[in-house]
Amino acid sequence: MGLTAPFARFWAIFLKELIQMRRDRLTFGMLFALPVIQVILFGYAINMDPKHLPTAVHIEEQTPIVRTLLNALETSGYYDLIVETADPRESTRLLARGDVAFVVSFPAGFTERLVRGERPQILIEADASDPSAASNAIARADAIFNQALRHELTGPLAHLAAKPGPIELVIHPRYNPEAITQYNIVPGLLGVILTMTLVMITGMAMTREAEVGTLENLLALPAKPLEVMLGKIMPYVAIGGLQTALVLLAAKFLFHVPFAGSMGLLLIGVTIFVLANLAVGFTFSTIATSQMQAMQLTFFFFLPSLLLSGFMFPFRGMPIWAQTIGEMLPLTHFLRVIRGIMLKGAGFADVRQEMLAMAAFTLVVAIIAMLRYRRTLD
Repeated sequence: MGLTAPFARFWAIFLKELIQMRRDRLTFGMLFALPVIQVILFGYAINMDPKHLPTAVHIEEQTPIVRTLLNALETSGYYDLIVETADPRESTRLLARGDVAFVVSFPAGFTERLVRGERPQILIEADASDPSAASNAIARADAIFNQALRHELTGPLAHLAAKPGPIELVIHPRYNPEAITQYNIVPGLLGVILTMTLVMITGMAMTREAEVGTLENLLALPAKPLEVMLGKIMPYVAIGGLQTALVLLAAKFLFHVPFAGSMGLLLIGVTIFVLANLAVGFTFSTIATSQMQAMQLTFFFFLPSLLLSGFMFPFRGMPIWAQTIGEMLPLTHFLRVIRGIMLKGAGFADVRQEMLAMAAFTLVVAIIAMLRYRRTLD
C-alpha cells in the first residue's frame, strides 16, 4: 500500500507528459528528425578529402607527353579537367569567380626541355581561400606526374626519371598563400552568426506576442501582411548591421584578415543575406505556436546550413545530393560572396549569381511568410 500511491501519481504524470508530447507534434517530430539528419549529414555528406575538383588547363603545346600528364591528373580522381583556356587572364577570372579550384599550365617547349633533361616547370595555381579544400590534391600532384612519366621515360630516356625527378612542379596558392585558416573562417563566421541569431530572434518575436497575448492587438491593426512583416523585421536589420560591423572590425584588427574588394558591394551582399534570414525567421513564427518551437525550427534550419554551406567542411567534397541541398541555402552563397570580396577582390560580375540566388531565396520565403500570415489574419 505504501508504494501504490506514489507509483500511481508517478504514472499519472508520466501519461500526462506522453499525451502532451503527442499533442505537440512539431516538438515530437524534431526529437527524431534532428538525430536522423545529423547521422545522414555526418555519415554521408562530410568528406575531408575532396575529389573531382574542377580544373582549368592552359596548354601552349599539344604533345603526347602533355596529354599523358593530363590523363594522369584526370584519372587520379582529384582533378576534373572541365575547360581549356587560351588566355592566362581567362584562367585567372575562372579562379577568382570560384568556377575552378585549380589552373594547370604547360609552357611552350615543355616536351623539348623534358627530353633534354632540363626539368621543365608545370605551374599549378590553386584557389587557397579554403586551404583544406585544396591541400590533398596539391600534395599528390607531384606523385601523379612522376608516376605518369615513368611509363613514358623508358629506354634512352630512362635516366630522366631519376631523382630529383623529370619535372619541377611550381605551386602558386592564390588568395591565401600562407594557408592561414582565420582568413577563411572569420569571414564565414559572419554568415554563421547572422543565420543563427537573426532567424531565431525573428521567429521568437512573433511567437512571443502570441504567448503574452499581444498578437490580437497586432492582428487588429489595419496593416497588410507585408507591412507587418517589414515592421517586425526592420529593427533586426539594424542588429544585423551592428553584428556585421563587430565581425569586420574583429577580422581587421584581431585576425588581420585582408580586405581586397569593395566595402559597398559587401554591404549589399550582407543586406540581402540579412533579409533572407529574417524572412526565414518570420516564416517560422507563422508555423510555431511557442518560442520553444520557434527555437527548434531555427536549429532545424541552422544545422544543414552550418554543415552543407562549405563553412566547416569543403563544399566540393560533398556528394552531389548534398551540394544540391547546399545550393538552396543562403549561407552557401553568402560565404562565396564574402570570401570572394574580402580575399579575392571579386567585383559585382564575379558575385552576381550568388547575390541573385540569395535575392531569389528571400523573395520566395517572403511570399510564403506573407501567405501564411494572411491565413492567420483570416
